[in-house]
Amino acid sequence: MRGYDLDLLRYLQVLIEEESVSVAARRLKVSEPAMSRHLAKLRTVFSDPILVQSGRRMTASSFAAGILDRVQEVVRAADSLIETQVMADLANMEPTFTIRANDLIVAALGLPLLRALRQECPKCEIVFAPEVDDPASDPLRHNSIDLYIGATDSMKPEIRRQTLFRHQMYGLVRKGHPILAEPITPQSMVLYDYISVSRRGRARGPIDWALRDHYGLTRRIVMVVPNYHAMVESMKDTDLILAVPDLVLQHISMDALGLAAFAFPLSLPYVEAFHAWHPRRDKDPVHRWLRETLFRVSRGIFTSEPDKDIKV
Repeated sequence: MRGYDLDLLRYLQVLIEEESVSVAARRLKVSEPAMSRHLAKLRTVFSDPILVQSGRRMTASSFAAGILDRVQEVVRAADSLIETQVMADLANMEPTFTIRANDLIVAALGLPLLRALRQECPKCEIVFAPEVDDPASDPLRHNSIDLYIGATDSMKPEIRRQTLFRHQMYGLVRKGHPILAEPITPQSMVLYDYISVSRRGRARGPIDWALRDHYGLTRRIVMVVPNYHAMVESMKDTDLILAVPDLVLQHISMDALGLAAFAFPLSLPYVEAFHAWHPRRDKDPVHRWLRETLFRVSRGIFTSEPDKDIKV
């Protein structure tokens, strides 16, 4: 197999995984003509077409599909040798990590994550990119962010993800709010006006569906705001109710703000927050270190249940 090398094996792996010359080229950051030349060389080396036309798209040949596991194993073993040297040099690197997350996650994770990362990589920086209306998968695909942290349900199937924490929703009110005077029921919940939080202006969600489907009730939503912190400090001056995730309660001073919270008397699903990345970053040793550090930090922060001024 004259002319065979590890780089060619890496091209083989990506071509089989993507089943597309253009997608493989973008993933490995080479031009399409260059990737076509690599495919031609692979066809000569292995005496196999590797990719074959199937209708309007390409698919891996039977031979290529059959050797993918072994190719991945060899490339992974080679990468681990390189990773050893890369990780030993963390202290001298100056990476900038771009992460998309909402204001709650930034407030809870931003500084602890930076401190943890800089213990091993003192010159690293984090840029938290704001959430915008384009699908969260797009900036991962386009390599404009390194990680997404959130709970969106619109991720494309190829995006990798790992659960960081789960949270539930609570009602946030001023201390002495009349809803706290009696046991809270679905019927008493709908006697008061609510503030809803949605970056996209959506007023209703799981609380409303549970009230409607199980009790035939509807709550009144009189204001929609784009983020939680926009209203938290103002709640002490109103009888409105703000539905918030428990991580808000863990990171604000309820007593100082004159606030209390209650558990909704409903069967509500947990909201699962995860971090997500494009598969091209799977074997990047620095990116994997970022993910592992984020996972460790988030588990350390989000393990306790809120236990202050909660009425059940």
